[in-house]
Amino acid sequence: PSSLNKRAEEYVAEVIQVRNNLSVLIRQQQSGDAWRPPSHLEYKLNFDAAIFSGLDRTGFGAIIRNDKGEVMAAMSVSGPRVSTSDEAELLACRRAIEFAVDAGFSRLTIEGDNSNVIQSISSSSKNSSLLGNVVGDIRHLLRGLQWARVCYIRRGANKIAHALAQYARNSLDADLYWMEDSPPPALEALYHDSIIIIE
Repeated sequence: PSSLNKRAEEYVAEVIQVRNNLSVLIRQQQSGDAWRPPSHLEYKLNFDAAIFSGLDRTGFGAIIRNDKGEVMAAMSVSGPRVSTSDEAELLACRRAIEFAVDAGFSRLTIEGDNSNVIQSISSSSKNSSLLGNVVGDIRHLLRGLQWARVCYIRRGANKIAHALAQYARNSLDADLYWMEDSPPPALEALYHDSIIIIE
């Protein structure tokens, strides 16, 4: 009996230690680097781009999730060669919104981790840059939605879109789409986001 009590005490101590370690991890992730679900009746679209210099192309990733963090739709697609990261992110944003519209979503919070891009598409002033036509396309798509909000987030809150953009390197020019299914290239990042949602 005393060895059984000692084993039970060790088990309780281990559970407490694991819980404390998990609590620290969750607090660190919630410090602005964590994905947050949208409010009820809205969906959140996260997008990102990756530049593959040696391959002369880019990858675009996007994911749409509901207020429970469930995947509604996702994509990992190839894009053209670009000159700058801002160009890649703008093209990824346009492609992601087109994807969301085609999938039937009309109430979106759109999040990206490039502050220049978010500022460009959020501004009401005319964009006369070389990428002004892409900015104009995005603004036109946004006006076609029932409701939209565009937000800058830190990269840590955009891990799934980043993983999907990176995965396009391996896709051999085949665009990949998932509907109401978790995309395998981003399962680990989805798992980490789900831990935060549960807390």
